[in-house]
Amino acid sequence: MFDLPFLIDEDIAALNAALGDFALASGARLALLIDVGGFIVTQQGDAGDMDTTTLGALAANNFAATQAIAKIIEEHSVSSLYQEGKVNSLLIQSVADCGFLAVVFPSELGVGSVKFYAQDTVARIAAQLAAARSRPGQGLDTLEVADNGPLFRRK
Repeated sequence: MFDLPFLIDEDIAALNAALGDFALASGARLALLIDVGGFIVTQQGDAGDMDTTTLGALAANNFAATQAIAKIIEEHSVSSLYQEGKVNSLLIQSVADCGFLAVVFPSELGVGSVKFYAQDTVARIAAQLAAARSRPGQGLDTLEVADNGPLFRRK
């Protein structure tokens, strides 16, 4: 797994657009971009009273556990998880080896249609993360930079 790259406002706007377009097209209630540590990068949709912080942490851990189980049974390509519920269902899709797209959607929607729309969204997110990763200055550890003034300038 890769670390999430440093994201700027432009990246977050593009990620929000991808998630928003996805939620609208798929009929999903909520779409979250979660890093491998379980922290929510951004989200779009109606969370209502849902504890999205806990959802992010549990989704990331659930995916990590499933990947570990997959290795034990000699399956090396787990890309998504699906949990079916009576009211809402959950799809967790791997994104660019550095995070997850977690989708909460009404159970009457088919997981196949949600996965269909998720393919384009995952590609859009991966492309934006690749653009962020290729930006100059990636990989700087600001705690080790003697003169970090240029890193903290006003917009």
